[in-house]
Amino acid sequence: MPDKLYGMVNEKLFKPDSIAVIGASNNIMKPGGKIVKNLTEHFYKGKIYVVNPKETDIQGIPAFSDVADLPNVDLAILAIPAQFCLQAVKVLASQKNTKAFIIISAGFGETNEDGKKLEKQIVDVVNLHNACLIGPNCIGVMTPHHASVFTTPIPPLTPHGCDFISGSGATAVFIMESGIPKGLRFANVFSVGNSAQTGVEDVLAYLDENYKPGVSSRVKLLYIENIDNPDKLLFHASSLIRKGCKIAAIKAGSSKAGSRAASSHTGALTSSDAAVEALFRKAGIVRCFGREELTTVANVFMCKELKGRKLAIITHAGGPGVMLTDALEDGGLKIPQISDSPEKEALKKKLFPGSSVENPIDFLATGTAEQLGEIVDACENDFDVDGMAVIFGSPGLFPIRDVYEVLDKKMKKCKKPVYPILPSIINVKEDVSYFLSHGNVNFPDEVLLGRALTKVIHTPPPATSEVFLKGIDVDAIRNIIENAENGYQPPEIIHRLFDAAGIPRVKEIVAKTETEAVLAAMNIGFPVVMKVVGPVHKTDVGGVILNVRNIDRVRKEFHHLKEIEGVESVLVAQMASGLELFLGATYEQNFGHVVLCGLGGIYVEVLKDVASGLAPLSKKEAKSMLRQLKSYKLMKGYRRQEGVNIPLFEEIIVRLSSLLRQATEIKELDINPLLGNKKEILAVDARIRIEK
Repeated sequence: MPDKLYGMVNEKLFKPDSIAVIGASNNIMKPGGKIVKNLTEHFYKGKIYVVNPKETDIQGIPAFSDVADLPNVDLAILAIPAQFCLQAVKVLASQKNTKAFIIISAGFGETNEDGKKLEKQIVDVVNLHNACLIGPNCIGVMTPHHASVFTTPIPPLTPHGCDFISGSGATAVFIMESGIPKGLRFANVFSVGNSAQTGVEDVLAYLDENYKPGVSSRVKLLYIENIDNPDKLLFHASSLIRKGCKIAAIKAGSSKAGSRAASSHTGALTSSDAAVEALFRKAGIVRCFGREELTTVANVFMCKELKGRKLAIITHAGGPGVMLTDALEDGGLKIPQISDSPEKEALKKKLFPGSSVENPIDFLATGTAEQLGEIVDACENDFDVDGMAVIFGSPGLFPIRDVYEVLDKKMKKCKKPVYPILPSIINVKEDVSYFLSHGNVNFPDEVLLGRALTKVIHTPPPATSEVFLKGIDVDAIRNIIENAENGYQPPEIIHRLFDAAGIPRVKEIVAKTETEAVLAAMNIGFPVVMKVVGPVHKTDVGGVILNVRNIDRVRKEFHHLKEIEGVESVLVAQMASGLELFLGATYEQNFGHVVLCGLGGIYVEVLKDVASGLAPLSKKEAKSMLRQLKSYKLMKGYRRQEGVNIPLFEEIIVRLSSLLRQATEIKELDINPLLGNKKEILAVDARIRIEK
């Protein structure tokens, strides 16, 4: 388990016996007033203290004029100007035994250097007293025991809901407003603001270390703006998922603007976003990119788990059924035709003429609650499907509560998941509310559901932490790295590193003279490839000559290549054939090595069809990376074009990741291309940059 570098989340934050609001107000339009109102109206059972030097009474609660006058208090909420927070925290922590702080106030690290210094001073005081700090610059915290926020909505909090941790207060409000109308329930809500002491990773760590099966929430939602401790996030997210939890997250701020300039293909392709993608996949986190997507995925988590990929669509309206079918099949799920059987014929007789029992199962706009029940039973017991999506709305002509009552009962009884798509959130608003009040969720948009299910089904489980070492000479790798100079490495160093890691490569010899080039070609055997050593992108300067078949051509091309500006020597190499593949990696601060794979040559730049993983990689991770590529079909072999040895490519990816794990000094690595066929895959052209 990674060291606890910061964050001291404790029980006093979750379940305080007493709360003091510093900066409490009678004006509920101010944060200090709204917090008191929320605490009292949402049945906090402990003692509430309020501090305001200008008032004797705050919303019916006697006011203290100074924090020094307070009795001991478990949790303090500060809604006062930033410059007064440090002194208040000092008094509370040292004199009042306060072990949890929520600082609502802004004006700290998010503003300027002085704000950062003040923030650090407060953190130092809090750490000195082994206390917990949420914020500053946040909306607060909600648990089943207290609603210490100055915002709404404040949903009923239940262990059957989701734990939600957000790096942004406003975004937390908007995500709750997205989820609540769809029936999404919440257990705990944390807005960590500036994360001065306690970040998203720290709260997640607490939830992991205190997880109780059957009691704790099994769904976690994260909105992250900064990942300060990727190892901690990876460890605790993976741990929770292995315990049976589901996690979905948005990582904001991962645009191309975050990419750093680099000279290689890999450096240009890799960005902070690739590192995040790799981290989430390694942890088993479902990555989302917007509020609606996040809350839709959360609602999928709230349903029973889909064990396979075959879904029945039950609908009384053609259009939504078609759109859902398209969304699911585009994402790799199956809408199988219902096979002919006595059970199928029996069901058809129970439906009105014109109904279809093919899949989608369309029981017409006139379909009844009883017919819906019969269809769900058939899908549960008789038909070869793994789950059901039920679409049922209303044009507003008549109430349909009886349909939703049946749907509610069937969802609770069925072992297969049932995904309710109730689009008529205006026409039958009361009926939808009734359905949600029974603890159900709703997917008002069938396409969003289809995409969310696709994301969930394609997110791999957490990866193992084992490092593949079979046939990898760790001592040799370390010796090569320790004796190498900084910068881009010559071919000889690259060859030795690949050989030590067991990465297959073409035979290559560096030639500095015409005679050396001729001897190299004769040693390797014709035909050969001749390439410049020096320029980064060899093809851009005409520095690659293929299919050199005799000594005279070797002599001619050697002199031609040597005339190119920046050329140090000429590489004579074995002529390989096959599909061009690509492998690369960059070292991202805090994350480690991000490994990329895809089609090679110009395709990696033009198509940008690459998958990312975080080293070290297992064979399962490598397999998952390849399968998410659009070009995976080409790699397997398409029409008359021969594919490549997929298991061998997976092993090479794993071997490369193990090499990188032993050599963090490698900051950038680019193998473009590897040439592969069904028999072999060979690294043809590679660059490695080392920084110590």
